[in-house]
Amino acid sequence: MIKPSKNTLHGIGFAVLATACFATLDTTTRHISASMSVLLALWFRYAIQAVITTAIVWPGRGRKVLMTKHPRFQLARGLLLFVCSMLAFYSLKYMPVGEFTAIALLAPLVITLLAARMLKEKIRPLRWMLVTGGFLGTLVIIRPGSHHFDWTVIFPLILVATNSAFQILTSKMAQTEDPVTMHFYTGWIGTFMATLILPFVWEMPTDWTLWLQLFLMGLLGTTGHFLLILAYGRAPAATLTPYMYTQIGFGVLGGWLVFNHLPDQWTLIGMGLVALCGALGAWLTVRENRIAIQPPES
Repeated sequence: MIKPSKNTLHGIGFAVLATACFATLDTTTRHISASMSVLLALWFRYAIQAVITTAIVWPGRGRKVLMTKHPRFQLARGLLLFVCSMLAFYSLKYMPVGEFTAIALLAPLVITLLAARMLKEKIRPLRWMLVTGGFLGTLVIIRPGSHHFDWTVIFPLILVATNSAFQILTSKMAQTEDPVTMHFYTGWIGTFMATLILPFVWEMPTDWTLWLQLFLMGLLGTTGHFLLILAYGRAPAATLTPYMYTQIGFGVLGGWLVFNHLPDQWTLIGMGLVALCGALGAWLTVRENRIAIQPPES
């Protein structure tokens, strides 16, 4: 039995901590969306992330933090994450945290489809079954007759596509780019995009609890994405993916603690099916990679 390396274990730990940050961010976002504009909250989330990141890294690195081999990739990654955040904020305004998280985590299965389509990779029948199972799980969550089945479900479904592209690009860039530089650009690109919208949605928060939640959102976004970059820098995406599904559990926990919401039986079955198919798909990738690198028998 092959034991995971120390770097891989660190990567897994960073990934699980990142999912806890993201689930808490989602719970806070859903709570605050009832009191203020979603787009205004999005601006605060990015502005706080950008300021915190700059305050931490600029004194030690100065202009070196701006050095990148792929400025176009940095811009693309920042724009993708901004779109992901906007779609997530609107999704959480209308959907419970756990259900939203399960749909959003279809992204790894969509990446399989993208690999087959764009990279002309041959996909095994078992993998197609897992992709199909993941989509069936999503249909169970948003089934006709449930309170999730309306036009707003388009937000998390579009998010799946944009998040798939973001994950592919992050995994690729983490091999050559400084994670701190990636994080720096992500925060400021998102802040710039949100600032373009700000004049149309601006209103000063008056409640100190809103200010506290806005700061928490920025802090969680900053910490979560930095942990995710560190995770991808220490372990392959396929190795980390099964552990990303812990975010569903954290999301359900947050929805229960803050909103006293628990998914019904069918929704839990759908969430479990998405998580199981996604995790098995990642395990299959790891297994295929190990077989591919095994030396031939002499």
